[in-house]
Amino acid sequence: MMTTRYAQLVKDAEAKAAQGDFLRAINLYEAALDDSPRCAEIHYKLAVLYDDKMNDPLNALHHFKRYLTLSPNGPHSNDVKNFMKRDEIVLATSLSGDSVVTRTEAARLRNENLNLRKQLEDRSSRPRSASEKMQSQEPHPEKTASGKSNRRTYVVQSGDTLVSISRKFYHSSKRWKEILDANRKKIDDPEKLRAGQDLIIP
Repeated sequence: MMTTRYAQLVKDAEAKAAQGDFLRAINLYEAALDDSPRCAEIHYKLAVLYDDKMNDPLNALHHFKRYLTLSPNGPHSNDVKNFMKRDEIVLATSLSGDSVVTRTEAARLRNENLNLRKQLEDRSSRPRSASEKMQSQEPHPEKTASGKSNRRTYVVQSGDTLVSISRKFYHSSKRWKEILDANRKKIDDPEKLRAGQDLIIP
């Protein structure tokens, strides 16, 4: 069942890409993704679409990295490493002020930054949490109750789906419903997110 669905999604995505409907192709490819090695090729195709058709080096880099993680010695690995160097230079140049950063790119970079900062905070707080609890147990529940430490927001980009946002924050496509539940008042149609919309990431 899953194999048939996977094959159909990939086939539909390739058809949409051939027709020039790149956003739809990206959505279909992302729907076919899971954490299995077979998805390395899908990550490669997504990266190329983001790179060549969407002019989006940040998302391209993400999928190139996933390709190398799943298939470090795959048929595209050498090309991927070269593409990644080029995209990193493009991003560095745009951030240095040599070129204008679009609002969309700036929003993506901000979201990526927030996500990385959250991961760093999580990692740094884990080893100390036991000793901190021994010193004082009161402040921690208050912090949690305020919601500040757990509350994140994300600005929806063109082509985003609940599944792709779930994958960005949780490295799993399965938690999309949690995002939907946290944003019931904002999301009219879960199939059609609006670019520029602020979503709460629980």
